Amino acid sequence: MRTATVRAAGVSDLDAVAAIFTHYVLHSVATFENVPPTVADWERKLSDLAARGLPFLVADLDDTVAGYAYAAPWRPKPAYQHTVENTIYLDPRFTGRGVGRTLLTALLERCADAGVRQVVAVIADSGSAASERLHRALGFDDAGRLTDVGHKHGRWIDTLLLQRPLMLPE
Repeated sequence: MRTATVRAAGVSDLDAVAAIFTHYVLHSVATFENVPPTVADWERKLSDLAARGLPFLVADLDDTVAGYAYAAPWRPKPAYQHTVENTIYLDPRFTGRGVGRTLLTALLERCADAGVRQVVAVIADSGSAASERLHRALGFDDAGRLTDVGHKHGRWIDTLLLQRPLMLPE
């Protein structure tokens, strides 16, 4: 099995990023979005994160964007400037192939390089434990659960909060 290559996302990747996310918006409760963002929306996000010095990565496998991950500010208040929320989504054709682990590992490394101290994962309790298992395998621990905070596809959804401290480079 080939290993995914992780690199910084570019504008040319955003059609694939949008297509991956659209799948989850329309067919899952992994995201609480109801309307898929446009490629222009993704361009603004890529630009904003780059301006903040935060990573937005893609994983290439078999000449295809197999997934993406990025770190965004956890909250807008200045005291939270060293805490981010991570986001990771895989093309459903590439799940179970180690792409998620490769991508999240790289994201955590880039976050540390950017001076991030804490990474928070907000995981919808969707009945699929893959995201939770991945985050726990990479050192995330329980930070809490929010009950019935989302409503999508006719049901109420909890979110699991996980947190991972990062060792900053010296």
